[in-house]
Amino acid sequence: MIGTRGAAQAADLTDVRTTNLTVVLRYVRAHAPCSRADIAASTGLNKATVSSLVTDLLERRLLRETGLVANRIGRPATMLTLESRPYAAVGIEVAADHMTAVAIDLAGERLLSWRRASPLTGPPGKAVAAVAALAGRVVGKVTGQGRQILGLTVAVPGLVAADDTVRFAPHVGWPELDLRAQLVKALRRPAYDVAVDNDANLAALAEQRDGGYADIPDLVHLLGGVGVGAGIIVEGRPLRGGHGRAGQIGHLQLDPGGPECGCGRRGCLDAYVGLPALVRRALPDTAADGPVVDYAPEIERIVALAGAGDATVTGALVEAGARLGHAVATLLDLLDPRVVLLGGSFAPLAPWLLPTVEAEVGARVTIPDAGRIAVSTLGPGAAAVGGAARALDRVEAGHLPALP
Repeated sequence: MIGTRGAAQAADLTDVRTTNLTVVLRYVRAHAPCSRADIAASTGLNKATVSSLVTDLLERRLLRETGLVANRIGRPATMLTLESRPYAAVGIEVAADHMTAVAIDLAGERLLSWRRASPLTGPPGKAVAAVAALAGRVVGKVTGQGRQILGLTVAVPGLVAADDTVRFAPHVGWPELDLRAQLVKALRRPAYDVAVDNDANLAALAEQRDGGYADIPDLVHLLGGVGVGAGIIVEGRPLRGGHGRAGQIGHLQLDPGGPECGCGRRGCLDAYVGLPALVRRALPDTAADGPVVDYAPEIERIVALAGAGDATVTGALVEAGARLGHAVATLLDLLDPRVVLLGGSFAPLAPWLLPTVEAEVGARVTIPDAGRIAVSTLGPGAAAVGGAARALDRVEAGHLPALP
């Protein structure tokens, strides 16, 4: 019988091996194609250990060999890359007017991307059923391709606690909801991990992992939509705050005498650049048609009219850009990020927003060399991409698929 000390030593060795497996996996993701010798030279692990670890990852179908490369000193080397075919991760973004679902493989390539107009305001139970139905269809599509699901993460526009409970999501009308538990039940306790997180946080995670500024350790992703959120990465890690409220920039009060915000105060950022406010100013005729249930057509119309030089639309975008620039300047002074990215609904409107944002920032910031302002390359579905990427991060943190 193994004593307590022996069991502890065995557990320690297992932990060390798991850590080393993830070191190798992360290295290959960042540097593929690469050889075993490349891994050993860069990680400090000896060649025998690397060979054993690579064999393990090949058996788990996380890596694959791509052939020999001869253009180097010595014998040709067998090159390694991520094995993308056996696995998939799923992210679903919940917004007030739509849901977006994304599935990606281990290498981060998109397997599918669906957007569905689906107003989720109203009874939370109805919303949970809609999210579960979409998740079930995505999982069915991906598993039908012979792939194993590594995880599902739902991005929510609101405050999400550390236990994945939605504490407050006013734009979808949820005062408090244990969304994860209800989804697990609706999906009949799936074998894969189910998680819930704030949409802006997940959009920032997607930027950090696969965006155009993936090598930047300090960045902010401003996620535009019905409301505005900020996903913040500081020194390579997400900034969540003591109560998970970091990044709630939509209710930054820019002008106490400004328009009324949904929170009851006046002059908040949401009241100027949130989609309801922006559409109301840019497309005043829309108000006569009743409430908007899906803002995608309105965004397309704004883009078309702005491109044609419509004075009402361009004036509304200039005003929105100035207010957004005020908020960005505040972020730059407080957090000093290397880059602030405009994402979500801001991305398609960026050709008209960005010049005014940059001008306003230049007039307001106190830092001589403030961070760059750029447009997210991930598109409006960045939060869904970040949700899927979260499952891949879990794999790289040691939650490895079992050996077949």
